Amino acid sequence: MVLTSHKSLLAPLLLGFVIMSYLTIGIQSIGVCYGRVGNNLPSPSQVINLYKSNGIKSMRIYDPYPETLQALRGSGIQLILDVPNVDLQSLASDASAAAAWVQNNVVNYASEVNFSYIAVGNEVLPTVDSTSRYAQFVHPAMKNIQSAITSVGLKGQIKVSTATYSAVLGTSYPPSNGSFNNHVSSFINPIVSFLVENDSPLLANIYPYFSYTGNRKDIQLPYALFTATGVTVEDGRFQYQNLFDASLDALYAALERVNGANLRVVVSETGWPSQGDPAATVENARTYHRNLINHVNGGSTPRRPGQAIEAYLFAMFDENEKPGLETEKHFGLFTPTQHSKYQISFNSM
Repeated sequence: MVLTSHKSLLAPLLLGFVIMSYLTIGIQSIGVCYGRVGNNLPSPSQVINLYKSNGIKSMRIYDPYPETLQALRGSGIQLILDVPNVDLQSLASDASAAAAWVQNNVVNYASEVNFSYIAVGNEVLPTVDSTSRYAQFVHPAMKNIQSAITSVGLKGQIKVSTATYSAVLGTSYPPSNGSFNNHVSSFINPIVSFLVENDSPLLANIYPYFSYTGNRKDIQLPYALFTATGVTVEDGRFQYQNLFDASLDALYAALERVNGANLRVVVSETGWPSQGDPAATVENARTYHRNLINHVNGGSTPRRPGQAIEAYLFAMFDENEKPGLETEKHFGLFTPTQHSKYQISFNSM
């Protein structure tokens, strides 16, 4: 149902009060992304049970699939909910459409589902052919979704952002020289200003795997897997022993250059495939995820000492209909039959 102006002003206040009782205090450090690009995956209710049985307390989903949202009711799992790229234009151009989207996909579930963030678009950039047609709609869609969230009394409880990735940077090495690509300034600067204004984090998909496989000559595998025995990159007063921290800090450095120094970055995807490339092995995937979880649960980056890292592993399952390279089908922590590929604890190991 579309929100209408004749609703009592008391309703948003009461809704916000009710939802506060369902919000988990604090943010979980480790979550797992739940993609559904496969024809052999378990049902959403089975997936929620698998999350709970493995102690996974945060989830990202890539569209407001009603079966998933219904299964999440009462689970206590914190959620990143994506606005799919194909919906950006309609939500950007019509505030009432954004209000309806929030009503149907957030408000209708919010008393029993713990929404943390809404990701308005995923990996949209004006410089990338596959997503450039969506770029002009990201910021206005974010504004309309934020207005809708505010109108129902959820501002500050559910943060509105967008998910970007490494291609947004023009320079990333050394990390202190991190800066946004000059060709994306008109795209990213208004988004950063929006995030600052609304005290929302930037979501970023960070993959040391792709950085390593794209530059095997200069990047050593142990640096990507958190297994380097000493400092690998000296960057002024900052020292880096793993590529994950270096990638995250390059993004922080870039934000500092565009008045986003106080923004937090949530790592909305990170992972390592187990098949499809010489570096994509079960052992490497296990090593990366084990070490990442240990690092996130107990550490911070050199540029942000003492600041907790929040990260979402990609992905819960292998997805046999993912397009692209063969590795894209093998990022799962679990097989579609719900068997773990390797022993892993989502707290620390």
